[in-house]
Amino acid sequence: MRVVFMGTPDFAVPTLARVLADGHTVPAVYTRAPAKAGRGMALRPSPVQALAERHGLPVLTPASLKGDEAAETFRRHEADVAVVVAYGLLLPQAILDTPRHGCLNLHGSLLPRWRGAAPIQRAVMAGDAESGVGIMRMEAGLDTGPVALEARLPITPGVTAGDLHDALMPLGADLMAEALRRLETDGLAFTPQADEGVLYAAKIGNDEARIAWDRPAEEVAAHINGLSPFPGAFFEADLGKGPERVKVLRAEAAEGSGSPGTLLDAEGTIACATGAVHLTELRRAGKGGTASGAEFLRGARLEPGARLA
Repeated sequence: MRVVFMGTPDFAVPTLARVLADGHTVPAVYTRAPAKAGRGMALRPSPVQALAERHGLPVLTPASLKGDEAAETFRRHEADVAVVVAYGLLLPQAILDTPRHGCLNLHGSLLPRWRGAAPIQRAVMAGDAESGVGIMRMEAGLDTGPVALEARLPITPGVTAGDLHDALMPLGADLMAEALRRLETDGLAFTPQADEGVLYAAKIGNDEARIAWDRPAEEVAAHINGLSPFPGAFFEADLGKGPERVKVLRAEAAEGSGSPGTLLDAEGTIACATGAVHLTELRRAGKGGTASGAEFLRGARLEPGARLA
């Protein structure tokens, strides 16, 4: 089939690679324009653009898909279907209606739970027992379209958003490949989403990153793991030169009690409102490497009884 691919971040790369490996024709790849990154703030193409260019595919980076010109450009691709994975731009109705089989979106949650921008992070932050990916036919509403296929994955204790993201990428690529196979052969059946259980996965804000120790341990651990690796949950403590920010990239609920925010031992166990959390992976501000809780404390001049803000 002729497949227009629309995606931007790493999460979309395995799906584009699978579309190409399965022999589909890709007349165009849509992605977000190169963004400044790194110390030199040089323009860096998106991961999807980098892969597309390695395969010699035409790449388009429009700032918007609104208007007659964008719609006409899209029509000229003569697509059987559009595959959309974390693209980052809204698709107007004129675009949604153009491909013969519509626009298929790979979404990183079990819809209708966690519609929106940050489904993977929100699932971990909420302490969900499972997550997954789904293939949805896109509508004008935010992730409201009917779903054809789903694949589920458990969220085990200690799993971070980064872990889940990496596990869902190949799962999603396989699921989209199956969707395109069915679309080309037997047809793809869609089921409307349930009206119950709708939750919205709002974009992660920096104001959510500070760790609130005055919550139950399970919630604190889920919050930390859900924000890892980006933007990274943090606390502040005096490490010998005044207050310093420390990112926590992985944690798990543990036994222990005390005033919330109190360091309970030399292994990195911190008291919460109920129970405690063990900090298993940390990074000091401005430092490149990570350390375990015990490794961090050996060099941080923090003793049991210290308070973390």
